[in-house]
Amino acid sequence: MITQLDDLPDGVIGFSYSGEVHAADYESVMFPVVDAAAKAGPLRIVVVFEDFRKMSSGASWEDLKMGTEHLRGWKRIAVVTDLDWMDHLVAVFGWMSPGKVRTFPLAEREQAVAWVAADD
Repeated sequence: MITQLDDLPDGVIGFSYSGEVHAADYESVMFPVVDAAAKAGPLRIVVVFEDFRKMSSGASWEDLKMGTEHLRGWKRIAVVTDLDWMDHLVAVFGWMSPGKVRTFPLAEREQAVAWVAADD
């Protein structure tokens, strides 16, 4: 499941991933918020993986689509997680992400939000 985070500064959007994530989560939760934010300016996003277990193949496809549909709009992406494999995944493939991407442990969620919201 994907839920929108609502305690973020203006210009920053965020989502929490938990349990199993499916394509419908992207379609109903993420896409409308990301599309609206992209119209307003550069995309700054915080993604929290706390109780995340797995992602369906359809969700993986939707995730890839989301990244490419707003290719030039991404400014900063903070991945907040204590999952070692997720940290390694970002380290290996982060260069492919549009915009700047950085991982933070769950205990540093506030620092992640501040980094995403900061000007260059």
